[in-house]
Amino acid sequence: MMKRSLGVALIIAMAVSFFAVVGLYAGTTVPDVIEMKSPYEHTKSLAMFSHKKHATDYKAACGDCHHDDKGQPLKDLKEGDDVKKCFECHNKPGELKGKKAKGLSKEEKRMYHANAVHDNCRGCHRAYNKDNKTKAAPTKCTDCHPKAEK
Repeated sequence: MMKRSLGVALIIAMAVSFFAVVGLYAGTTVPDVIEMKSPYEHTKSLAMFSHKKHATDYKAACGDCHHDDKGQPLKDLKEGDDVKKCFECHNKPGELKGKKAKGLSKEEKRMYHANAVHDNCRGCHRAYNKDNKTKAAPTKCTDCHPKAEK
C-alpha cells in the first residue's frame, strides 16, 4: 500500500514538474490586436494596436517598441517572450503637455504614460512617413483614437 501511494505521489510530482517547465518556455501569448488600456481615466477612446500587422506586415522588430530602462531597443526579443507593460515604468497617469510640461526634460515627460506611448508610436510613424514619402502611418489623434459613437 505504501509503495503504491509513493508511486502515485511520484507520478503526480513528475506531471506537475512537466507542466511547470512547459509553462516557463511557453512565454506570453500575444493577441493580434491589443487594446491600449492603462489604469487611469482616458479623455479619448482607447487606441487599438495591431500587434500582428506591425510584426508581420510592417516587419517591425520587437525592439522598435520594447526597450530597456535606458531607452535602448531590446534586440533579443522574440514573439512570446515576456515583456513589461508600458505603465510599469511610465507610471504617471495621463499626458503632460503645454505649460505643465514646460522646462521638463524628455525623460521627465516620458514618465507620463501617454507621453511615452505617443512619443514611441508617433515618432516611428513620422519616420516611416518621411522615409517612404507617404502619410500612410497615422500621426493625428483621431487616427488612433476615433470619436466614440453615441
